[in-house]
Amino acid sequence: MFLFKKRKEEKKKQEQTKQKQTPEEKEYLFKISLLGDGAVGKTSLRRRYMGQGFTTQHLMTIGADFAILEKEVDGIKVTWQIWDLAGQESFKNVRNMYYRGCFGALLVFDITNKQSFLNLDNWLKELLKHNGRGPIPLIILGNKVDLEEQRQVSQEEVNQYVENLKKRFSKESIEIKYLETSAKTGLNVEEAFETLGSAIFSYLKAKGRF
Repeated sequence: MFLFKKRKEEKKKQEQTKQKQTPEEKEYLFKISLLGDGAVGKTSLRRRYMGQGFTTQHLMTIGADFAILEKEVDGIKVTWQIWDLAGQESFKNVRNMYYRGCFGALLVFDITNKQSFLNLDNWLKELLKHNGRGPIPLIILGNKVDLEEQRQVSQEEVNQYVENLKKRFSKESIEIKYLETSAKTGLNVEEAFETLGSAIFSYLKAKGRF
């Protein structure tokens, strides 16, 4: 009985200590998903962000690829749990289990492939159906801007798509933004993840969890 009471008191002290910590002193674990058609550059973006460089070969993800990385976002320690989901239709049933618990997502399309942009809605439907949280912060990424001369999707088209999403989720406490990236040159790759991290913090504040 004494041992049980002692453990209970220790647990209470630990909880009180956590509550007294400032956001900068706490550590956060953010599970996020990288979504989009096959070959749009999701894995290359993740590799670039993790400092693993760029490869010109297409790396086909089998179902889902998983990585962990510690970074600072807005001066706060964040452990990213990055789920890089396979874009091929054959992996659709496998992907569903990996959405659950995501705090945010990077929706990636290839600016040289119009169909990959048109398919973003399908990815969003999957995310909303299986993540268990409903609408969450989204960063739309137009990747491969180093191939500007082959562009098939204009910035105006994407901006209109983002505005429509904002209207659709206007009552939700989420941010939706658009960035153009290049996994090859590194353009806006770091910013994409940091922008998502800041959006997740805002989301948690609105939910009273930060």
